[in-house]
Amino acid sequence: MKVAVILPAAGLGTRMGRGAAEKTGTSRKQFMLLEGSPILVHTVRKFLASDHVTEIVVALRPDDLEWVEQVLHREFPAKRVRVVPGGNSRQESVENALSTISPEIPVVAVHDAVRPFIDLETITKVFQEAAETGAAIVGVPVVDTVKQVTGKVKIRGTLQRDKLVLAQTPQVFRHDLLVRAFQSARRDGFIGTDEASLVERLDDVEISVVLGRDRNIKITKPADMDLANLFLREDVAKEASL
Repeated sequence: MKVAVILPAAGLGTRMGRGAAEKTGTSRKQFMLLEGSPILVHTVRKFLASDHVTEIVVALRPDDLEWVEQVLHREFPAKRVRVVPGGNSRQESVENALSTISPEIPVVAVHDAVRPFIDLETITKVFQEAAETGAAIVGVPVVDTVKQVTGKVKIRGTLQRDKLVLAQTPQVFRHDLLVRAFQSARRDGFIGTDEASLVERLDDVEISVVLGRDRNIKITKPADMDLANLFLREDVAKEASL
């Protein structure tokens, strides 16, 4: 199984805020440092550990292309990691990266660049599920009670937790299905919140859910950095004990 991985990394990090920028030197979470390396680099390492990954395509803001390419080449000199210009939205960035991937690669995965704690076992499971069924994402069960509201102030109902999952990444699809989904979205002017929301619009596709782990956090706000540093220290200690 050959899989190309897209890492959209063109975000501005607005949810990190000014405090994070003053503390770390940047509010752009994908470039914040964990143990001396950008979060993006940690994420790339996780996917390069998979024998199924043939290439990793990082979508970036044009101003970041040159220096990030240098960082990635220094960290992974013999690996197939390349950069491409992203767009003004995640959807545009992923579509730009997708257009550069050879049709000969049958499976394409999209993963948040700021989820550096995805584990190899989950990566392998979601790759295999997508290769067999055509479409699969990682998700975790909902443990809190979820209320449906109007105007965020009045409760209109309680949703059934056993019918809900929190979507994570990787989100993995047969190459041709993902291309069709983006073409359909562009034609209809549809903007989705993730790749699965685009693929769901195709009539002939069902998307499987592979259960993930709570540790696969998306680093989006300052408190997440504290948790990320804790997770990384645990990983380093575990590797040292082996």
